[in-house]
Amino acid sequence: MKAVGVIVEYNPFHNGHRYHLDETKKKTNADCTIAVMSGNFLQRGEPALVSKWVRTKMALEAGVDIVIELPYAFATQKAQNFANGAISLLDAILCEEVCFGSENGTINDFESTVDFMKDNQQSYDHTTRKYLKEGYSYPKAASLAYSSLSNHNTYVDLSKPNNILGYHYVKAIHDQKSSIKAETIMRTSAGYHDETISHESIASATSIRKTLFSTEKKIEDIIDYLPPSTAKWLTSYYEENQLYHRWEEYFTLLKYKLLTTPPSELAKIYEAEEGIENRLLAFITEAASFQDFMEKIKTKRYTWTRLQRLCVHILTNTTKEQLKPINENPVATYIRLLGMSQKGQAYLNHVKKDVKLPILSKGSGISDELFTLDLKAAQTYLAIFPEPHRTKLLRQEYSIPPIRYHEEQRIYL
Repeated sequence: MKAVGVIVEYNPFHNGHRYHLDETKKKTNADCTIAVMSGNFLQRGEPALVSKWVRTKMALEAGVDIVIELPYAFATQKAQNFANGAISLLDAILCEEVCFGSENGTINDFESTVDFMKDNQQSYDHTTRKYLKEGYSYPKAASLAYSSLSNHNTYVDLSKPNNILGYHYVKAIHDQKSSIKAETIMRTSAGYHDETISHESIASATSIRKTLFSTEKKIEDIIDYLPPSTAKWLTSYYEENQLYHRWEEYFTLLKYKLLTTPPSELAKIYEAEEGIENRLLAFITEAASFQDFMEKIKTKRYTWTRLQRLCVHILTNTTKEQLKPINENPVATYIRLLGMSQKGQAYLNHVKKDVKLPILSKGSGISDELFTLDLKAAQTYLAIFPEPHRTKLLRQEYSIPPIRYHEEQRIYL
């Protein structure tokens, strides 16, 4: 059986994701589709809108065959580490191909760009440092350095968010000496960061979330941009929990952490560099909301995304020391299986003797730094719930088995 991998957040699963999934199957002719999906917190430093279990159900009902979790240590990091963790998981579970969405849409351009960067790494690093000294953020400095060295007619435009991720996926395949073949599909209609809806049926996850929160959580206002299963599970999650997860729900916890943690301890948190913790402490007392706080601390040098990721690491108390060995060897050490279809189960039965990492079917019985961070992330994600609901959900994190979906009968087993 041939498997293709997709690297996703599904926050939430929308029509653009369905297009990517359908086109991936057509392009690769794979027997099984495996999604590596971020868990409780995401690459831009945000809590997932709904739980990973609900997003797994959205994925399975849309046609994904296996969903595995991208550990917190990779899911909440810059593109390079995010990509390395995801590719290592797809390689371990024996995917033959990976297919990602991009603004470019031509895989040969990504391969050429990886080769170009290898040949020009020294000049690129030197130019990036020059722009950093001028006060630019790292992403902007890197983009400017790349633009000064490359010809965008020949290479991928690395100022585009999905192109950046795609470049790092291809680079990770090369660096890990993986046999995975990369493919790409051009994104259609909506950009990754688009905050407004302009197409009749496809919108970015960012604009969908923004619309949802600006219309008092009315599913009717975003239903045209979602598969029916997503609308169903979003409605069900809100009815059961009376909230969707966003930063504002965690702001009180963040304020408490900042006001009760000594600056010397905050400086040990991952992504706290150059005394940035002092800027957070200077504004936290007067901030009335998370949005207000971010607007106060945002600067030309520190991107919104980087600041959000720092705030996530403060909430989870994730230190530089904890992530140092993981960043030095940025590959996964286990496969956390979240869900599978009948076809997905058949694939696992077919390859289980050759899978390169242990497959975890429950969140217990393992001693691993990656998994320790995942459990802390789960505890933090669920901390906003009242008791006894919080404890009930946390027990599920340790004990719930992978979701099993019968795709032909459309039922859960």
